[in-house]
Amino acid sequence: MDYAFYRTQHDRAAHLRADGSWRTPDLKVMVVGGEHVASVDGSGIRWVDADDAPDGEWLFLGIRDGHGYGAVVVERVDQALQPVSLRMLGPFVAAEDASLAVHAVGLSRWHQTHRFCARCGSPTDVAQAGHTRECPSCGATHFPRTDPAVIMLITDGDRALLGRQPSWPGRRFSTLAGFVEPGESLPDAVRRVVMEAVGIEVGDVEFAFSQPWPFPSSLMLGFFGTALSDEIKVDQTEIAEARWFTRAEVTEMTASEDLLLPPIVSISRWLVENWHGGEISGRW
Repeated sequence: MDYAFYRTQHDRAAHLRADGSWRTPDLKVMVVGGEHVASVDGSGIRWVDADDAPDGEWLFLGIRDGHGYGAVVVERVDQALQPVSLRMLGPFVAAEDASLAVHAVGLSRWHQTHRFCARCGSPTDVAQAGHTRECPSCGATHFPRTDPAVIMLITDGDRALLGRQPSWPGRRFSTLAGFVEPGESLPDAVRRVVMEAVGIEVGDVEFAFSQPWPFPSSLMLGFFGTALSDEIKVDQTEIAEARWFTRAEVTEMTASEDLLLPPIVSISRWLVENWHGGEISGRW
């Protein structure tokens, strides 16, 4: 797969979380603050010794090649540690490190926004090596939140449907995406999101692949869908502009930078490239 975070590369070793035995002197530690991680010159993950880690909430990520890996969650990564957003760093680090980093960032974002019990409002405590929070007042156990979102490339023969959000520059287009609603199947979510955003009716829907996307807490579920209509009616809220693009147009317009597609960090780019089958130039 030519996009980031597509596959777990480490053993999460959940059986070690409860008793604290994972906090060994040789633990390799990542420093995380929100979606930012400590880096080496902005191009690689910085791993620090456990004794050198700053104060914060400790997480156990798992085991890789016989070594334990953890993370410390801080409010903000110190500038001396060269913080960089994982969203930017993801495509440029080894898959093994990206796997650990996306695990850590996902937990970090959850901890920063779920410090209080959703049942009674009391402050909660970190448990299970950072994989749950426990409420000492009412006894509730809270688990990390992941929001399922569908992201899809809708096609009509040799054409693919791409859209532009209102806040994006005029040449920037991407696949459509939206969150799954309660009581909704994934194919139905694809059909609803496309209809709401651009007024296109979708028939067959085929699952392609998935991507964890902890910015802040999504799981992107990638699909290909077949259009049953072709008249675009954008909602002017989520989508400002949408167009059908042929394969030839994608080739020519990305080469001339009249069309800017997402970078390889996103499954969106992978969906377009798989449909296109040829060379696509440039990125955001």
